[in-house]
Amino acid sequence: MMKSILLGLVAGAALFAATANAGDVAAGKAKSAVCAACHGSAGISPTPIWPNLAGQKEQYLVAQLKAFKEGTRQNAQMAPMVTNLSDEDISNLAAYYARLSCQ
Repeated sequence: MMKSILLGLVAGAALFAATANAGDVAAGKAKSAVCAACHGSAGISPTPIWPNLAGQKEQYLVAQLKAFKEGTRQNAQMAPMVTNLSDEDISNLAAYYARLSCQ
């Protein structure tokens, strides 16, 4: 019984932490204007050399943007795009693109 309660509390805390860090979709949309040139206004790239962002998992998008910013993932086009993004900007952009339909 105690083990079940403890597991429930841990799961609840993890769920709270995941939702507490969710970005602001409206702020992400506002910040996405620059992204649209390559990734399309609805997150669907007009060209096959750039990936679609619409419908990607939010945590994946956060991880990739942070990797570009930190230089652990390198790309000549993305490097200047992420330089001035704050963690909040990254979170907001990820929230926005994750909620767009990939259809």
